[in-house]
Amino acid sequence: MAMTIDVRVVSAEGSIYAGVADMVVAPGEMGELGILPRHAPLLTGLRPGELRIIHGAETEYLFVNGGILEIQPDMVTVLADSAERATDIDEAKALAAKQAAEARMAGHTDQMEYAAAQAELLEQIARLKTVQRLREQGFVR
Repeated sequence: MAMTIDVRVVSAEGSIYAGVADMVVAPGEMGELGILPRHAPLLTGLRPGELRIIHGAETEYLFVNGGILEIQPDMVTVLADSAERATDIDEAKALAAKQAAEARMAGHTDQMEYAAAQAELLEQIARLKTVQRLREQGFVR
């Protein structure tokens, strides 16, 4: 019998994903994490980016906007600040938000305003990269 790992992705909006996987790839704060069954326990922060849940030949693509990742040998739990299925991302809206953040950064008046715009810019870039990955994998948008 093939080994799998239980996966739960939740945010304040509710449960985004619940199922099993052969592998999970998550955007950790220090880089991508590849998680297989029997992974050593770990608790780490997430940066905005693509979360891939792989089961057999199927891959589920999600976008998480930061959060916490808890890994146990038989379970992965993602407590996301916010999350959405990659197929639900509105590319035009993300591009407009990216451009607005760039404009705010160019015209910033203080460090707090600049930092907020920079965080928004990084989120939108990660969101757009997730959409690009879907396109590369042949998903029709």
